[in-house]
Amino acid sequence: MSVSSSRWLPICKVSDEIAPHGLPCQVEGHEIAVFSVNGRRYATSNICTHQFAYLTDGYVEGEHVDCPMHQGRFHIPTGEPKGGPASEPLRTYPLRVEGDQVLVEISGSAG
Repeated sequence: MSVSSSRWLPICKVSDEIAPHGLPCQVEGHEIAVFSVNGRRYATSNICTHQFAYLTDGYVEGEHVDCPMHQGRFHIPTGEPKGGPASEPLRTYPLRVEGDQVLVEISGSAG
């Protein structure tokens, strides 16, 4: 029987400014992007699922981020691909706030 491990780890502070294109973070080998959409924070993988590119180097418009390499588009809250050539969803990560820290839930393998 396998047991899934899940941990909440600090990713940034509540006071950290989230740039219009997101905040790149690394937590235990996970490349994570923190985005602010309509005043709410979301965390996704920072790596495009089509080809290796940092999404925080891309362009954010509303609830979507466009990859800087081939302009694949992803819905930030869900990670769903919304424009080719990307066809695989981004991994999304739950966030919560404790005091002045924003914590991200890390479970499973790095990616």
